[in-house]
Amino acid sequence: MIVKALHDAGMKSEHAYLAAFASIGASVLTWNASTQVENAKVDRADRWGIFIGEWAPTFMALGIALSKYED
Repeated sequence: MIVKALHDAGMKSEHAYLAAFASIGASVLTWNASTQVENAKVDRADRWGIFIGEWAPTFMALGIALSKYED
């Protein structure tokens, strides 16, 4: 149902895969920026990077589901 709605909205599996890799890059950038601003002693700096990095598996799963739907 969700995969069909995403496909009908124009989303392709390549878009989901691109979003997954972008979230990995954003995770690294966010972590690096947070550690510089808040010093490495603050746990919150690591949590921002982890939070954004957790989006990647979701986007990959959507990419796989969309790929199967496209076939």
